[in-house]
Amino acid sequence: MMAYNISDFPKNFLDRNEKNLKGLLKEEKKSKYHNKKTVVDGISFDSKKEAEYYSSLKLLLKAKEIKGFCRQPEFVLVDGDAVMKYYPDFIVWENDRVRIIDVKGMRTQVFINKKKVFEDKFDLIIEEV
Repeated sequence: MMAYNISDFPKNFLDRNEKNLKGLLKEEKKSKYHNKKTVVDGISFDSKKEAEYYSSLKLLLKAKEIKGFCRQPEFVLVDGDAVMKYYPDFIVWENDRVRIIDVKGMRTQVFINKKKVFEDKFDLIIEEV
């Protein structure tokens, strides 16, 4: 589908056809939390901050300061009857420990709830960056 800008149409056309144009006019959606999607190495990140953290992990891996890292693994969490999925931004393997990293610009109530269930279930601390 082709996207049009409002300036592509003459004024008199817009006055007569405003309701019909709503499906054709595609405006860029603004992020609820003002994050900017960023692509690094062909990977789309939800924020510039997350993309920068990924780049820093690549440097640490190359310098052999960490053993490895994984991006957005899936964890299934069960809290009573509720079953939910949690995807931390990164798991980082260091020489003597595993770190769970979540790059946050804004803490939501959903994240706070999942964090509590995750930390109780796995006995690991989620580090918020």
